[in-house]
Amino acid sequence: MLDLAIIGGGPAGLTAGLYSTRGGLENVVMFEKGMPGGQITQSSEIENYPGIPGEVTGMELMESWPAQCMKFGLKHEMKEVTRVSLNDDKTFKVSLAGGEEVKAKSVIVCTGSTPKRAGFEGEDEFFGKGVSTCATCDGFFYKDKEVAVLGGGDTALEEALYLSKICSKVYLIHRRDSFRASPAIVKRVMESDNIELVLNSSIKKVYGNAMGVEGVLMVDKEGNERDLKVPGIFIFVGMNVNNSVLKQSDGSYLCDVNDWGEVIVDLSMKTSIPGLFAAGDIRIEAPKQVVCAAGDGATAAIKAISYVDSLGE
Repeated sequence: MLDLAIIGGGPAGLTAGLYSTRGGLENVVMFEKGMPGGQITQSSEIENYPGIPGEVTGMELMESWPAQCMKFGLKHEMKEVTRVSLNDDKTFKVSLAGGEEVKAKSVIVCTGSTPKRAGFEGEDEFFGKGVSTCATCDGFFYKDKEVAVLGGGDTALEEALYLSKICSKVYLIHRRDSFRASPAIVKRVMESDNIELVLNSSIKKVYGNAMGVEGVLMVDKEGNERDLKVPGIFIFVGMNVNNSVLKQSDGSYLCDVNDWGEVIVDLSMKTSIPGLFAAGDIRIEAPKQVVCAAGDGATAAIKAISYVDSLGE
């Protein structure tokens, strides 16, 4: 039986593996069907990770993590987890693709979330080359330039305000004539001098060249087209929480989740099920930053050690 099963090999999962093994757990396995590193490896430029001066790619940032995090005995199994469920004896059953099952005393789920794509032409082609889903990560690269933001919820408006402090102008594109965001943040956006609202409009395509995005072609409800010459567009149309491993055979979730499927945890990353923890972007109110995900993983691991110790032999 495993002391701890870690589901997911991004910053949260790797850090959980480092802290749990260094902290004394001897039988810890991280299940990640691909190479460790997580979603951040797709980022083209990162310059806000503490201790890493200058600009690095996400792949470069994560390159040394696996070796360090496995130094104290963490094992990586390239297997896909299909479900985590609870055994009658309060241990956990980790079901793997192919029918294999593993038993664990505790589990940390670090499967993250995936930004929803808007589905317009050129979105995939220029993702990471002018198309972004993280203003905090990439906004600085458009300092004193014009950019576009797509979305109408709290996140889209908050990120538009963030970008308005960096960029010369922000075009906020929304398919409706009103926003789903809270009235307070809508008011702040309306009062911002360098945010232009482009309402009742959708993006037809993003275009550019080998160097990246050159512009965004939009169309309004009347069919009128508008061409914005901007080098970057930020998309905030929601997140898909990767919580499928927690879904049980009857359609319920193993632990409590909110209306968006995010796992409800306390400050110790504990879920509603003893011994089950969640860390990183899968949890409620996740900041969606590498440094925060790593902190979550460390916290969850420390609490998992205490939980396993409390079980005794």
